[in-house]
Amino acid sequence: MNRKQIALLLFLLVVVGIGGLLVYTRQNDVSRAGDPSQGKKLLGDFPINDVAHIELKQDTNEVNLIKKDGTWRVRERNDYAANYQQISEFLLKLRDLKIVQSEFVGPSQLQRLALAPGPGTNAALVADFKDQNEKPIQKLLLGKKHMQKSSRPSPYGDMAEGWPDGRYVKSGLQSDSVAVISDAMANIEPKVDQWLNKDFFKVEKVKSIDVAFPVATNSWKLTRETESGEWKLAEAKPGEQLDSAKTGSLSNPLNAPAFNDVETSANPAQLGLDKPTMVKLETFDNFNYTLKVGAKTNDAYAMALTVSANLPKERTPGKDEKPEDKTKLDKEFKDKQQKLEEKLAQEKPYEKWVYLVSSYTLEPVLKERSQLLVEPKKEEKPASANAAAPVPPLANVLPNTNGLPGITAPLTVDTNSAPKPGGSQ
Repeated sequence: MNRKQIALLLFLLVVVGIGGLLVYTRQNDVSRAGDPSQGKKLLGDFPINDVAHIELKQDTNEVNLIKKDGTWRVRERNDYAANYQQISEFLLKLRDLKIVQSEFVGPSQLQRLALAPGPGTNAALVADFKDQNEKPIQKLLLGKKHMQKSSRPSPYGDMAEGWPDGRYVKSGLQSDSVAVISDAMANIEPKVDQWLNKDFFKVEKVKSIDVAFPVATNSWKLTRETESGEWKLAEAKPGEQLDSAKTGSLSNPLNAPAFNDVETSANPAQLGLDKPTMVKLETFDNFNYTLKVGAKTNDAYAMALTVSANLPKERTPGKDEKPEDKTKLDKEFKDKQQKLEEKLAQEKPYEKWVYLVSSYTLEPVLKERSQLLVEPKKEEKPASANAAAPVPPLANVLPNTNGLPGITAPLTVDTNSAPKPGGSQ
């Protein structure tokens, strides 16, 4: 191949490369021009401040979040308080969501993308937004998650499915358009317990624990003189001694309790609350908590709560208190009492409900009396009167003159009858 042929070949390669680049650029321009919704807000001008009712529904599961008197509540739990922060984040995210790409999809393809509403395991999650007068504001269908392909091949020879980096959605106002958003919305589900406000009461500085079981012999009461003091068993019976290893879990009981769900059944007998275990806790801050604990179902107990506090209005001055210290101590006392009053006001509303509380939370205070005590030592059994006497050495057992065994006698040797050396017997 001469120089002219090489030069011609290089020229042709350059022309083909430039032509390919122009075609690729034009195709991208056409693609961008064909998707005018890319980068635009999914729900347009979404008036989140007007939303007063959110209905989430998928197959047979449904959750209704209602704003009443300025507070979000869960209708399916007798209007128990909803998680305001979770709802607020959901609405703000919807307001700012942008379309990554969109395409027109026929009705027959909606099932494949999990965007067909109605019954079925592959049904869309439908989110309806309404105002305080139940007037529709917006409707959104959340479908199949968009998966980011992994760069590593799977053992089966294809590209392994990676992780969700978005979701197929369909706005109720755009009947033929399906969009992909960059958020998978993984925590948006029509599960009632996930939308409840899980704030709960908190027992601090426990002074005494009094547990009364339906079977009275299992009941007990522990008291201590200081916050870090040792527990003492009230009305201990002779021989009863607390095992510090078993009472260790009671040093700060229920200082961070949590509940799984709110129970809506009105039948106390079904929940075991007609014959409950009563747990009473008194604190050094003069708070009193009474828990009615019912039956255990699916690793959770039904529980109802009452809380009260006997808070002093005035401080008792110390015996040797100096006048210059009075102002400071009075202010500290006032600030502390204000916090305790706020705590009482916050915990009082919990009395209206019955909760399903995990066994992990309650079982430390549901131990029976015997489970808190040192186990009695096992006494060694005395030797039996019919035990066999020790056997004497065989060398000391010789036959008696009557041929009966068992008569002992010293062993002797007759030297006169012994054979002499070199002679016969």
